[in-house]
This record gives sequence, structure tokens and C-alpha cells, in this order.
Amino acid sequence: MPGSEQKKRVTITDVAQHAGVSTAAVSKVLRNAYGVSAAMQAKVRASMEELNYRPHAAARAMRGRTYTIGVLLDNIRNSFFADILDGIQGQLDNSEYTVMIGAAGFGADAQDKTIRSMVDRQMDGLILIAPGTKRSEVLQIAQSTPTVVIGHHDASDVHDSVADADAAGAGLVIDHLVGLGHRSIALVSSPGTRASRWHSTPEIELTSGYTAAMERHGLASQAHVCKAAYSDEGGYKAGITLLSGNDRPTAIMAGADVAALGVWRAAHELGLRVPEDVSLVGYNNTALADLATVQLSSVDQAGQDMGSTAARLLIERVEGRRDRAVQATMTPRLIIRGSTAAPHRQP
Repeated sequence: MPGSEQKKRVTITDVAQHAGVSTAAVSKVLRNAYGVSAAMQAKVRASMEELNYRPHAAARAMRGRTYTIGVLLDNIRNSFFADILDGIQGQLDNSEYTVMIGAAGFGADAQDKTIRSMVDRQMDGLILIAPGTKRSEVLQIAQSTPTVVIGHHDASDVHDSVADADAAGAGLVIDHLVGLGHRSIALVSSPGTRASRWHSTPEIELTSGYTAAMERHGLASQAHVCKAAYSDEGGYKAGITLLSGNDRPTAIMAGADVAALGVWRAAHELGLRVPEDVSLVGYNNTALADLATVQLSSVDQAGQDMGSTAARLLIERVEGRRDRAVQATMTPRLIIRGSTAAPHRQP
């Protein structure tokens, strides 16, 4: 009917004509392809904005690209994941890729379901943050869907990996605490998932580094690893267990800041002070650790850099790199704040 026609949707051809470039050039800008000059980016994006151009997701999917990236994580309460996501988003800001987040919980089955759902929705690639799903499942999916794994150290020919040197990070903490005079130092580490068949997860590397450092200082007999989920509640339960007895440690290292804060809550409930009665160190160096009321010593593993590196590697894979797999490793740094001090009580 006259007057009821919908406004014609702007196409990539319209953008090309408006910018005075080829459709191939517009396509390269949309894909954030390597080799596109800043001037070309500016010209094409100015035309997109002026014409109010929005890529048609369904049409792009039919051509084999949806410009969506799936990111799997176990929960949204771990603030370290926010650092990783900031890095991913920052790397993709000047591209047409959209990030879709799947918070699947700690269970392997739920994570499997989420990953499969992302694949079924034809996402162009996956970034899996410390997945608990079976390694064989990830390897199978990575054969057909470009994949980057963050956290796990297991090398593979079919997916890229970004990890922290977790064993070295644990060593930094033990060296610092021993230097302050601590001898009874406990570790709170995630129990992981044995059924997942990952051989070198962050918690395995962290525990290995902790054990090696304690042995190096002649403290092997004082080593104590308490398994708990990397959550406030997990840290709280571990803190109650470790700090309730007469032989409580004088220092505790937790494999995640969120768990360290749970330990802190337990210490407060038991009438203990940090660091006067127990020194406490976290891992990840999240924004929470630097709060004025917290000042938690923590290992910085460059979460934003991990995220941006993972996104960059993934886009390389999406764009066609298949000749080699990349394993990137971040170098940890210990950030010392007010939660550690010399022990007031000798073990």
C-alpha cells in the first residue's frame, strides 16, 4: 500500500558507493582485517554512521560469518573475569564482532551444554575461560570452530592457549611470606574436575609451584593445601577449616582474590585480624584487592592482557590461520599491600 513501504535497508554496496571505495574494502573494515589503513577505516566508518548502516546478522550467517564470539566462564561473581572481558572487548572495539557471554556454572555438563549452544548458533569462535568441560570435547569442537582456551596450560595443535605462569606466581608469594618470617603457610586451591582430563590446569600449576617453593625453603612438612571453590563461599569455608584449630597457619594464600576475601570474612568471624593474626594473599589482583578498606596483597596476572591476547589470537584463527597453534604465557607480578606482615605468633 502507498505510504506503508518500509524504508529500504542500507546495504554494504550503499556504504561502498557513499565512501567511494569497493565493497571488498568495506568488507575488510567490517572484519577488522589486517592491512586496512586508519584512513580507510575512518572513511568507511564515517559512511556507515551517516547512512545508519547495520550489518544484517542473518544474511552474514548465510555467507558463513555471524560476527559473534562466544565467551564461556563459570560464574559472574569472580571479578577477575571482568578484567579478562574488558581485554576481550577492548581488542574487538574497532571491529564488527559482538561478544556473547555464557556463565555456565562450575559443572562440566552445564558447561558442555553452553558450549554446544554457542556452536549451534554458528558463533564464529569461542574463548573458553578455564573450562571444566572434558578436554576431549574441547578438542573435538576446536576442530571445526576456532577456539582459544584461557587458563589451562595444555598445549594443542587445534586451539590456541593463553595462561599465566601460575607456578612462578605461587613461588613469588611463598618467597615473600617466608621473607617476612612465616613458616606455616597454607594454600586454598580449587578442587578442579578430574573427569575433565585437563593435565595442567591453573590450580594444578599453582599447587605445584606452592609445593616446590615450600620444599625449596625447607618447609615441605608444613605445606597444607585446602581445596575450595574460587568463590566467596568457598573461601569462607576454607577459612573456617584452616583457622579454627590451635595449629592454624600464620599465612594463607588463595588461588583467587574472591576466595581470599571469603577467607578474610571467616577470619573476622573467628575474631582474627588480618594481617596481625594471619597474613593473606590473593591471586588475580582484581579491583577489589586495591580497595582502601581491603588492600589485599595479590598476584597480578594481567587479566586485561590475557583477554586482549585471546581475542587477537581468536580473530587470527577466524580469519584463516591454521598452520600453527599459539601458546601465550603472561608473567605474574606480586603486588604487596597491607594484608601481609611479619607473624606476631611463632608457629
